[in-house]
Amino acid sequence: MNYKVYESTFNVTTIKTIDMKTKILSIGMAVLVMAAAFTVLQKEVKIDTNASQIAWVGKKVTGQHNGTVNIKEGALEMEEGQVTGGSFMIDMTTIDVLDLEGEYKGKLMGHLRSDDFFSVEKHPTAKFVITSINKSEATDATHFVAGDLTIKGITNKITFPANVTIENGKANAKATFALDRTKWQVRYGSGSFFDGLGDKMIYDDFELTINLSSL
Repeated sequence: MNYKVYESTFNVTTIKTIDMKTKILSIGMAVLVMAAAFTVLQKEVKIDTNASQIAWVGKKVTGQHNGTVNIKEGALEMEEGQVTGGSFMIDMTTIDVLDLEGEYKGKLMGHLRSDDFFSVEKHPTAKFVITSINKSEATDATHFVAGDLTIKGITNKITFPANVTIENGKANAKATFALDRTKWQVRYGSGSFFDGLGDKMIYDDFELTINLSSL
């Protein structure tokens, strides 16, 4: 009698153990399937730095200057064929001036890289991190982008309209907007902080045009 009771108890325990293992395996397989599906839907694509660039325009009372700065590296986050996020580093050591030549070009480039402006030796890179990107109802932009822009170690939130498209599996984005340089402690020649500048005043807002393409 004791043997039969023991045998019955052993069988029930074994069945319960097998049933528990089966459930654990089923849950594990479900998690793996969901993870695989999520991986397919969401991916990260690197920015093509050779096909991407930032153009800038700075204006003063007596005129303006324009140039470019290169993107060092970055990536865009994609989900279901749409850009959902991303970030990129800006190589501040590549600040270039396009409207001047020779000695005057060299002087302005050096000045822009100095502590009067972007302190490139201390802060060789700037960074932009997308915090949200939403479709826009505007006729001149497909999306509205928000993010954190860090220049000279100072981070400010910015928002701007952009045209974001997907062509042949590659993401492309273009945006033109103005920034107030004084928010990043770039105050040289600013009428907001210095009096009596006259025609030497430089406007606080400068214009950026960002062109991004993914690999």
